[in-house]
Amino acid sequence: MKFPAPLLLGLLAALLLAAPGRAEKVLRYALRSAETGFDPAQISDLYSKTITAAMIEGLLEYDFSTRPYRLRPNTAAALPEVSPDARTFTVRVKPGIYFADDPAFKGQKRELTAQDYVYSLKRHYDPRWKSQNLYLLENLKILGLSELRKASIDAKKPFDYDREVEGLKALDRYTLQIRVADPAPRLPAYLTDSGSFGAVAREVVEFYGDKIMEHPVGTGPFKLGDWRRSSRIVLDRNPNYREVLYNEVPPTDDPRLAAEMAALQGKRMPFVDKVQIEITEEPQPRWLSFVRGETDVIEYVPPEFTGIAMPGNKLAPNLAKQGIRMVRYNRPDISVTYYNMEDPVLGGYTPEKVALRRAINLAVDVDKEVRLPRRGQAMKAQGVVPLTSFGSSPDFKTEMGEYNLPKAKALLDLYGYTDKDGDGWRDQPDGKPLVLTYNTEPTADYRALAELWQKNMDALGIRIQFVWAKWPENLKASTAGKLQMWGLGWSAAIDDGDTFLALGSSKSAGKANKPRFNLPAFEALYDKQKTLPDGPERLAVMLEAQKLLVAYAPYKFHVHRIWTDMAQPWVKGYNRNVYVKEFFKYVDIDEATAPKVTP
Repeated sequence: MKFPAPLLLGLLAALLLAAPGRAEKVLRYALRSAETGFDPAQISDLYSKTITAAMIEGLLEYDFSTRPYRLRPNTAAALPEVSPDARTFTVRVKPGIYFADDPAFKGQKRELTAQDYVYSLKRHYDPRWKSQNLYLLENLKILGLSELRKASIDAKKPFDYDREVEGLKALDRYTLQIRVADPAPRLPAYLTDSGSFGAVAREVVEFYGDKIMEHPVGTGPFKLGDWRRSSRIVLDRNPNYREVLYNEVPPTDDPRLAAEMAALQGKRMPFVDKVQIEITEEPQPRWLSFVRGETDVIEYVPPEFTGIAMPGNKLAPNLAKQGIRMVRYNRPDISVTYYNMEDPVLGGYTPEKVALRRAINLAVDVDKEVRLPRRGQAMKAQGVVPLTSFGSSPDFKTEMGEYNLPKAKALLDLYGYTDKDGDGWRDQPDGKPLVLTYNTEPTADYRALAELWQKNMDALGIRIQFVWAKWPENLKASTAGKLQMWGLGWSAAIDDGDTFLALGSSKSAGKANKPRFNLPAFEALYDKQKTLPDGPERLAVMLEAQKLLVAYAPYKFHVHRIWTDMAQPWVKGYNRNVYVKEFFKYVDIDEATAPKVTP
């Protein structure tokens, strides 16, 4: 039998694609800190959420390439229908979306439904899972869910997932309705946060039980392949992922990227077969692995290497000659040191305790921090909300941006923090030793920041000691309220400053609010801004709330970081949207020029 030439070529191509040993497209990438797991109801750290979002999907997503940022449907058929009072939100799930295959489904294909989102959101209210994201949902005041949680706690019984509540319903197989007590104009943005509010299937959670952190099963472009905790994560292409075609708007100011994006238009995503992720905490090996071509993308070039990688914030000529691409952007984040407000030395709201924290803040030389350990890759913070998010202003100036050692010393002297035993170090007003304990991570970049803290506190006459532990260990101890001080970063999941103000909300104590700050005056302002539309009134309220955080000083706000990513020449279409964690599905690998990879 003779076959037409086009059909013959097609059959040959299919055979080649199916041939054993065919090279797979592998995107190699490194995380700066270890993951904690992959269950949206339990994780809160950026690293875990980045991986989880590639497997588990939210109803909406941010348009990857359009600026200013805007929302678009993901698993939803369209953007939510919003009532005029912004209290009722109706979303329809696209039919025909399926979860990745898993033993929990007993060999059956499992379609995504509205009830999956009802169940997944309810999980955050289940005391069993100790959700670090519960405060976000409780702030939205979804009708009936907090009461359902309280009933479970009071009765000391398992959470009742089958009990219907007024604020969260599946109206039919594909229609979800959310109702809230107060206007929530920014609620749809939270539906983009797949790493927190993506859909999981009830039967999967019940099948794996307490081991669900190890068994993420979603509808996303990838599924979990290999996982060696705190070492290596491999994501495999999900064969059940629906047809999603690349349809992004190319930039007008970057001809190379525009050409790469144009070549991807109309192609089915994801383009790569695997994402191979190594946990590389030390900056030097992370940078060297990229320079040697062992990783395809480096997210956040370590500041200590910016002088050789991008002198003057321009791509180094030798790297440009190799075809390496640089993407530089302001992160919607804040780097902070927090003070445990329940600690007997640093905590409290009395004048002398407030004075101690403010004096410490005044003695921290952030200009030197930006110049030296951060190598100019940051902007000094005046408040908690960065200029990239609504809720800040370039005219907003506070004591947080001030370095004034004489003022800091005078403040301590005024409130009795003086050297009472003649050993050269300040003591507490009651004569007890004044010693700070700062937790941090044992990597070169954090050690450089610790050295600056040491010099700042030496100059102030306060003893400080450091406790070195890995990120997951510090996170666990911090959540339990066991740390006196810790330096960490906070990134926004949505394009709004509310997520930063949550760092001071008593509703998120022990979660976003690691210091457990509790001030009714702040809480009133925080609640007020949530119901207001964006505009001058809301901005004024948000700035006033930040002034209280500065005055009571549960934090030292250090910097808002400027990130620079780099991609190898064989990586096509690499760009960044700071609100899209799972960039993996948007990039391709040129097999002709990429090095061969053995997964």
